[in-house]
Amino acid sequence: MTEVDGADGSWSDEAEFAALDAQVEDAAADEETLLAQPVLAVVGRPNVGKSTLVNRILGRREAVVQDVPGVTRDRVAYDALWNGRRFTVVDTGGWEPGASGLQGAVAAQAELAMATADAVLLVVDASVGATTTDEAVAKVLRRSKRPVLLAANKVDDNRLMPDVASLWSLGLGEPMPVSALHGRSSGDLLDAIVKALPEAPRDGERTAGPRRVALVGKPNVGKSSLLNKLTGEERSVVDSVAGTTVDPVDSLVELDGQTWRFVDTAGLRKRVHTASGTEYYASLRTKAAIDSAEVAIVLLDASEPLSEQDLRVLTMVVEAGRACVLAFNKWDLVDEDRRHQLERELDRGLVRVPWAQRVNISALTGRSVRKLAPALRTALESWDRRVSTGQLNSWLSELIAATPPPVRGGKQPKVLFATQAAIRPPTLVLFTTGFLEAGYRRFIERKFRERFGFEGSPVRINVRVREKKARGKKGK
Repeated sequence: MTEVDGADGSWSDEAEFAALDAQVEDAAADEETLLAQPVLAVVGRPNVGKSTLVNRILGRREAVVQDVPGVTRDRVAYDALWNGRRFTVVDTGGWEPGASGLQGAVAAQAELAMATADAVLLVVDASVGATTTDEAVAKVLRRSKRPVLLAANKVDDNRLMPDVASLWSLGLGEPMPVSALHGRSSGDLLDAIVKALPEAPRDGERTAGPRRVALVGKPNVGKSSLLNKLTGEERSVVDSVAGTTVDPVDSLVELDGQTWRFVDTAGLRKRVHTASGTEYYASLRTKAAIDSAEVAIVLLDASEPLSEQDLRVLTMVVEAGRACVLAFNKWDLVDEDRRHQLERELDRGLVRVPWAQRVNISALTGRSVRKLAPALRTALESWDRRVSTGQLNSWLSELIAATPPPVRGGKQPKVLFATQAAIRPPTLVLFTTGFLEAGYRRFIERKFRERFGFEGSPVRINVRVREKKARGKKGK
């Protein structure tokens, strides 16, 4: 593209973009490395303060906490750091032997966490003492070949110290008195945890840099069922009651010959600022999971009409600038009439994301779930892609010559120059002599996609208006 006349108020040289091009390409080449870390599982019966203690160990509020038993239902992993040692903390649901239904599934998650961890922290309520459930958990732990630590929680003052001593009867060694709420002896506990953990994970099998996928959607749309189908195990607790998942749940999934890091999130019922209690914090966790992901699978119930909740979740993904795949779940329940109705709904409801790929699946039967991998790859390739400045401006000059911007305020703005200033998501910056209407920006985006693709990724278009420089010299 030729140089722009400096008198027109913009650029006299394109060379200043060379450094920007190099910065963007360097950023695209950076790959994150997943460090192998030993794993600590935090287990115990419901409402003994496991999640509060996890937050104390982490030094930040991560695990959802509420003064109601059974808030945590899945095993959830967090990164922790103490005295230069990094390790993973796995928070679990309350363990109840002989539980059935939802509570039985929660107990199974806790047992699996114990089996796969490098060390286990059993949390007991010192104000209650050792219950039959605590004794049953201790019996299981004594048979395991993992280091086991015993935390006597809710010891807010010395009056409970005699009750702490009685916990020796569990046969797990010395009970450590702590107060997760007030932080009492948390440093001593962390020292003991770091000492008990091995230098490297027991299995030693960690994959470097898997792409991060967030599973999002309204409650009961089948996110946890899909994750369980993909992993081939009961990774997330599934129940017909909507809202079973509260915390985001991480899983490494082997899909179509590639390892992915999937995050199952809580279903979003309300806007974050109108939610309360557990739902408020779960909404924040879901938003954080989307922000930390690279691509989101938005699950929609194909058997039901598109709802405001569906569109709100989709908006959250688009505003976060994440690559996106639309998965229409429960396709086994869709008949011919519903398919025609669904097409009409999509034409009206998904006008913001015509670029998102659609995959029809059934998490229950496993129908077409393997088609998600190619769709994810396409979306991520678009999200990571960059068009060179020269190629972009050559295309743009032809487009504007054929269809110039509409006149605004009696003047027609000129597009002087353009560059793709960023990837993840792809972001175009147009330097102009005047403001471009939203409709014309959408026109440019549509034509840009027709020319360059970018299927599965949002494309942002920013406009920078360059004011015209005054002509002539002052003082003469």
